[in-house]
Amino acid sequence: MKPLRIVAVLVVILLLAAFYIGHRLLSPYRGFSGTVFVEIPHGTSAAGIGRMLAGKGVVRSGWDFLIARVLERGRTLQAGEYRFENAASPREVYERIARGDVFYYELTIPEGFNMFDIGAAAGHLGLFPPAEFIAAARDPSLIRDLDPRAPSLEGYLFPNTYRLKRKTTPEQLCRMMTAKFRQVWKGLGAQTGAHDAVTLASLVEKEGKLDSERPLIAAVFENRLRIGMKLDCDSTTIYAAMLDHRYRGTIYRSDLESDNSYNTYRHAGLPPGPIANPGLTSLRAVLEPAHSEALYFVLRPDGSGEHEFSTTIADHRAATVRYRRSVKR
Repeated sequence: MKPLRIVAVLVVILLLAAFYIGHRLLSPYRGFSGTVFVEIPHGTSAAGIGRMLAGKGVVRSGWDFLIARVLERGRTLQAGEYRFENAASPREVYERIARGDVFYYELTIPEGFNMFDIGAAAGHLGLFPPAEFIAAARDPSLIRDLDPRAPSLEGYLFPNTYRLKRKTTPEQLCRMMTAKFRQVWKGLGAQTGAHDAVTLASLVEKEGKLDSERPLIAAVFENRLRIGMKLDCDSTTIYAAMLDHRYRGTIYRSDLESDNSYNTYRHAGLPPGPIANPGLTSLRAVLEPAHSEALYFVLRPDGSGEHEFSTTIADHRAATVRYRRSVKR
């Protein structure tokens, strides 16, 4: 065979090989139904990843993934769990793993959520049943060093957005949330014990919706505690009813008369522990309350969300009448 013919044959072979490889690399493939997850442990080789992907039907064969790897060497393949729902080419699969496009749930916990709310939010995402989270949150061992008197993790499950894996357990979520609380608490440089401060901050969080008013609300509660006056805080009554599994969406006289130790209409002083999970603003408000002699507050009738603060019961009753009249309109 003449040299030119040999070269021509080789060129044809190379072109066919390039076309074949290009076709394999760029052609979408889906050898699975529904949704599949592939969890890649740290230290897994490219060949091992290819076998895992082929075993799940994400690529036709492990070789397809290795070819994509050879053509784009120099990138680090990221460990983690990946979700695949649609057909994708080996190159697209490789790109996802190279950039670390791992699957996670995003759980956002607002300030003021209690452990029941958090359990419901996790349940809504399908992470685990709410009851399992509540059971884990009732164990205060994760924060015993900070608060030896804590009856549960309530108050220490810091509001934030958390990225969770499919296999995240309630206990792991509690650990993440309490670790975030520790970070925030340390940053505040608090010179007081956590128990009373966090408990009071949880009341401030539930009673005040405007950041500017939280130091004033903290001052009202501090003033009442100083003179031995009951806090008469609706939010504690609601929490007591929730603990007793009898909260019906509003406060009834039976709730106000409940002997539950969290009901501050019946018991003077702070409740046994926090009633919700306060954010940074409420924690800071308790550590730095406003200078005020006020003992009472009630919503203003203008719908602004602001409160009217009073130092005497007469002024407070007048403010309450104004608010109730506006509600009846």
